Amino acid sequence: MTVVDIAILKHKIAKTFTPSAPIDRYALFAGRNEQVNRLMNAVSQKGQHAILFGERGVGKTSLATVLKELLLIVQEKDQTFQAAVGSTNCEATSTFQSIWKAILNDMPITFRETGMGLIPTVNEQKGTFADLCPELNSAEDIRHLFESVKGKQVIVIIDEIDQIRTPGTAKSIADTIKTLSDHAVNATIILVGVADSVDNLIAEHASIERALVQIKMERMSPEELHEIIDKGLKEIEMHADYEVKRKISALSQGLPHYTHLLVLHAAQAAAESSRLNLMLADVDKAIEKAVNGAQQSTVSAYHQATTSRRGNLYAQVLTACALAKKDDLSYFSSSEVRDPMSKIMGKPYEIPAFSQHLNDFCDEDRGPILQKTGYARRYRFRFCNPLMEPYVVMKALSSQHIKTLD
Repeated sequence: MTVVDIAILKHKIAKTFTPSAPIDRYALFAGRNEQVNRLMNAVSQKGQHAILFGERGVGKTSLATVLKELLLIVQEKDQTFQAAVGSTNCEATSTFQSIWKAILNDMPITFRETGMGLIPTVNEQKGTFADLCPELNSAEDIRHLFESVKGKQVIVIIDEIDQIRTPGTAKSIADTIKTLSDHAVNATIILVGVADSVDNLIAEHASIERALVQIKMERMSPEELHEIIDKGLKEIEMHADYEVKRKISALSQGLPHYTHLLVLHAAQAAAESSRLNLMLADVDKAIEKAVNGAQQSTVSAYHQATTSRRGNLYAQVLTACALAKKDDLSYFSSSEVRDPMSKIMGKPYEIPAFSQHLNDFCDEDRGPILQKTGYARRYRFRFCNPLMEPYVVMKALSSQHIKTLD
């Protein structure tokens, strides 16, 4: 390859593998067939709404983003389905009014006016749904607006609902779902957030539970992560053997963000060597780049959790936590830390040798980097930020605390 060829290929790689942004093309979206089917079922049934929830980093926003494209594809193939789709991302300061203003401004509409005369002219003017209802102060205002829209199904995606901090906003959203469902309005609201969002929303209006399809986004399986790799590499005419994909998926721990990050760096390392095939050595280079290029907040959190004036095992124990077997909610017990800790240290390590470390990780002095639930002798732990887990493992690999993932 020439220098220009390499530069062009690296540019294509960066456009295809996007760890810092959600997937916005259905052609590159991988896995999640069950979740897609359940979302489409909710869209297809009057009175049904949905909440998509799961840990940070599992691809909720990507699914919500490609859903808009998927609905357009369905609309092109099925003339009986006509939809108006709008979306917005919430912030801590978002209010009921600001959320709906952003959504309605995202939904284009064409106004037609027929003139007078024997051959009347038709004037068209572009606008948005916001023009139909300048003032939106309650759930009933939303209901009346959507009831006035004829011939189109309205689909609304509200992302990051767990970010909302303004009083009364969550209740108003719950009220909107309730009234739209009660009146069988041809509109579907899809909410996206972390797991706590479900409990918080239902607490605001318990009766909406029957109208709200709860769709959990689990961490992705190795096969789904391999699909991400295969689809992306096919797009840029590169390829990787099974061992490369296996190592990347193992490091990603079910989080597509890290799959994109590692393939991005590994593919660019291969391109720099004028190769179209990814090798394990490229993955090793990707690990180094991922660790060195981590966000400062991640680096600082790791440093705070593992640094001590005296010699300590905090880094090793935290690595063992990241490698520990987790349950469906990503919790692990101290007994599940024992085996990876013993492998890291090269000799048997029993729970008393690291139990205080686990408790320390839950205190403010060390973050906290872990959260704890349960009761004495039955405590379970999980990372406060799931995106920290793969970083901890890659940090351990780069610093030689561990030699391999096996």
